[in-house]
Amino acid sequence: MTSAVTTDTSARPGYGQLLRTPGALGFLLPGFAARLPFGMLTISILLLVQHTTGSYANAGIVAAVTGISMALCAPVMGNLTDKHGQSAVLLPVVLVHATAVSALAALALLGAPVLALAAAAIPAGASVPQVGPMVRARWAATLGGNAAQAEGSRGSSPLLATAAAFESVTDEFTFVVGPVLATALCTGLHPSAGLITEAALSLIGGLLFAAQRAGQPKAHAQTATGTKRAAALSFPGLRVLIVAFLGIGAVFGGMQVSMAAFSNEMGNPGANGLLYGVFAAGNMIAGIVCGAVAWKIGPRRRLLLGYIGLTATASLLWTADSMVLLAGLGLLVGLCIAPALITGYTMIESLIPANARTEAFTWLTGAVAFGQAIAVIAAGRLTDAHGSAYGFLVPAAATALALVTLLSLRAKLAPKAASRIVGSSGAQENREARESHENRVQQRDLSTV
Repeated sequence: MTSAVTTDTSARPGYGQLLRTPGALGFLLPGFAARLPFGMLTISILLLVQHTTGSYANAGIVAAVTGISMALCAPVMGNLTDKHGQSAVLLPVVLVHATAVSALAALALLGAPVLALAAAAIPAGASVPQVGPMVRARWAATLGGNAAQAEGSRGSSPLLATAAAFESVTDEFTFVVGPVLATALCTGLHPSAGLITEAALSLIGGLLFAAQRAGQPKAHAQTATGTKRAAALSFPGLRVLIVAFLGIGAVFGGMQVSMAAFSNEMGNPGANGLLYGVFAAGNMIAGIVCGAVAWKIGPRRRLLLGYIGLTATASLLWTADSMVLLAGLGLLVGLCIAPALITGYTMIESLIPANARTEAFTWLTGAVAFGQAIAVIAAGRLTDAHGSAYGFLVPAAATALALVTLLSLRAKLAPKAASRIVGSSGAQENREARESHENRVQQRDLSTV
């Protein structure tokens, strides 16, 4: 039986080679500053609204409205970005977001009713800058161009898979630092400090990222033949991945609410940031490992195996009766999320044409936010009524439902032959034609799942 991974460095370029890509650091550093607030937003809203209303259910409603609004508007923002370019979209968005979040914080401190807070949460969520998908699109544009020049007919750059792993690690690092920073600010400085810091970082980081033009993909209002480009959602593989990412979002949302409630039940509310940080650290560690090895099994099988592990570990969270046990279970859940996230983002390169990838990435980001929002509502109500153990049932149920869907529709995740991927630009069509042989080989390997 062959091993699933190999340490042959010729098969998988390392992070060092990735970071030496010309122009990469120019968009990575401001991109990190702009996406760090993403890990702060939900937990900051939860802590502030729970403080001002005394209810996790009310806090969950406001946080959920934010997430749903972001989930619905993120693909629109991605579509506009593909059409008009990143800077043209990002500049007004960060200004609106900083204003909307500041208004939400002010209303909460003034004791506004939940309905008013929910209304204010709509623009705060709708304007969340989609920097993560934009960074991923820059990697695809930068490495795709390098691949065409350096590899000729051999297909896309092997650094694309390493870049997907690196981005997952970066995302999870924000979820390690973000909740811990937000919790420390809200509990140690002022209940609104987390939201105010989120707004400031989004504004400053977003402006710096927009000003950095290196690696920005070209706008694609139309294809090279003049026809309207295909919408990302028209590809069935993306729709299946959306379901998987909804389940992952439910893990994030359910654990945020339930861990906060569990910490209060244990008489140590400040431990919430540490517990969630351990969970996110497991995710980050797994992401580093996934990017450091060259997998011999196909991406579809990796996704299914990772999701099976995620479902199994999430189903144990409700049994925790101590801080140590919950931290350990959270670490295991985190270790299982990264393989699914990384694989899902990596599969976009083979499932979606280049001129719709930012939109596709935002659909996945939006799915995480939407799943998180629904889980926050459900877990908030269950926690208020029955305690944190019942809140932890939400991630278990959501991942189980998503796993059933993945197993039933796994055939949709096989990459299409280049000639069947429509809506791409002329240059992309030429490159994908050179990749058709590799796609057929990958489809044959994946058919064993």
